[in-house]
Amino acid sequence: MKKYIEYHNRVTEILGKILETQADKIESAIDTLFGAFTGGHSLFVFGAAHAGIITEEMYGRAGGLMVVNPIFNATLMLDVRPITLTSEMERFEGFGQIILNNTKIQPGDVLVLHSVSGRNSVAIDMALEAKKRGITLVGITSLDYGNYIKSRHSSGKLLSELCDIVIDNCGEFGDGCVPVGSDGVKAGATSTVAGAAIVNMIAVGFAEKCSDAGIEPPVFESANSDSGQERMVRMVTKYYNQIHYI
Repeated sequence: MKKYIEYHNRVTEILGKILETQADKIESAIDTLFGAFTGGHSLFVFGAAHAGIITEEMYGRAGGLMVVNPIFNATLMLDVRPITLTSEMERFEGFGQIILNNTKIQPGDVLVLHSVSGRNSVAIDMALEAKKRGITLVGITSLDYGNYIKSRHSSGKLLSELCDIVIDNCGEFGDGCVPVGSDGVKAGATSTVAGAAIVNMIAVGFAEKCSDAGIEPPVFESANSDSGQERMVRMVTKYYNQIHYI
């Protein structure tokens, strides 16, 4: 079998496992985000480096939710040079608290945290600070990593031990999934595909609950459609107090 086909099959297997084992957790996340939203609270999402791709997936794109606020930091983005700086800052204890302190997040809000390993300080700092503030945490991580690694934070905690709802991306340790060399090295990361599927399942479920409740779903239309800009303006005006990126 060609290796690229093996990758496709492995990703398909992981997506099936997510649906089979994580549906209840995903539904809980949908209910939590929807409850906060209808209660007038705000929704936030954060991930560092490649985990931040899922933050971008939830923000500002066609089919996504307008009411999800991204938390970005320049030193944790993949365009920083040298690229190793992202890893250094992700492990710098106290940095996550500083980042959270410079957002508009408030008690009663919901924060979605994505970290594949769940071991680095920035996400753990952010989770610990959020818990102090009465913010509900939804974590997306790989529980398999916990069998191989320890926390890099002085608390000794992994992200999965701190969140109110934990969704397993069902990926394997190391992220690569297809052996391609005699030394056992694996190519083909799965966490982005899995994470994107999870957050889009949440977005669709959230929009469905809005529709069922008689609320126009706050979903982005394509900026290339004739109605996209009008919808954007209307929704931002309606949910001005819950949207913090304008």
